[in-house]
Amino acid sequence: MELFTALSSNLLSPAVLFFALGLVAVLVRCDLKFPEPLYVGMTIYLLVAIGFKGGVAIAEAGLGQVWLPACAAMLLGALIPAWTYPVLRFGGKLPAVDAAAIAAHYGSVSAVTFIAATNYLNAIQQPYESYATAFLAVMESPAILVGVVLGKLATTRAGLTDLSSIKSAAHEALFGRSIFLLIGSLVAGALCGKPGMDKVEAFFVTPFQGVLALFLLEMGTVAGRRLGDLRKVGPFLLGFGVGMPLLHGTLGVWLGQLTGLELGGATLLGVLAASASYIAAPAAIRMSLPDANPTLYLTASLAITFPFNITLGIPIYFAIARWFYP
Repeated sequence: MELFTALSSNLLSPAVLFFALGLVAVLVRCDLKFPEPLYVGMTIYLLVAIGFKGGVAIAEAGLGQVWLPACAAMLLGALIPAWTYPVLRFGGKLPAVDAAAIAAHYGSVSAVTFIAATNYLNAIQQPYESYATAFLAVMESPAILVGVVLGKLATTRAGLTDLSSIKSAAHEALFGRSIFLLIGSLVAGALCGKPGMDKVEAFFVTPFQGVLALFLLEMGTVAGRRLGDLRKVGPFLLGFGVGMPLLHGTLGVWLGQLTGLELGGATLLGVLAASASYIAAPAAIRMSLPDANPTLYLTASLAITFPFNITLGIPIYFAIARWFYP
């Protein structure tokens, strides 16, 4: 019953259904197309809202309580793309830019999967740290940053990968508008705290789900136009989309225990490590690595890993956490 409740409440959420609607629009050859300025505007809104809310959560919890698990979350977010990239590049024989894009998504996190995990813990009456929401924001930027740098370095023309090209790639990754907005809004939220959120809540919180639904409608059309590419790497991507979350979820739970989180908090860190982003990462990757194939990174995160985590992954990660906390 818990699995069915988690499945229905998340797979039937507006965001996921609008992504499916975008796919259907392409399959039935509907002429639906978003103007580019509208897409850019939605991207900016989502990045700022995610970063600001994460910063406010950190301010409410206090740095003394959150710094150690937050650092562990940031480290894990940065390392996951580093070791998933060679798996995708050489194991899956994917183009370098696609391997980097997918790696960035798997180091980043899924807010909806996190919400499903908190609902699951509430349903079984398992307490968890309230500041765990802050991990959502701090895991986004390191993963995207590493993924963009890997993609830029990999696509640099042969013979030109020198110090200047590395500096150029790092600068774009650090100060590209996606990363800049995410990190900048995180700092702004941490400085403003709850009083600042009260002033902008009507804009950053209430409309968020509606904007997200429209954003994923556009992402659905983008992915739908290139579904044929999935045939080339389908079996490998399916195994990757299930196997990697299990590995990352176990690492997240272990790090949570090492940094002093309780059973529920460690479960949530494991869920975040196992999840794959479909909000901040697609927005950042589409801007910073436009040559990456959206079908591959969106299908891996939304069509494979997301359903697996919702139906089976969350209870598995909780069971793993219980094994670490006898």
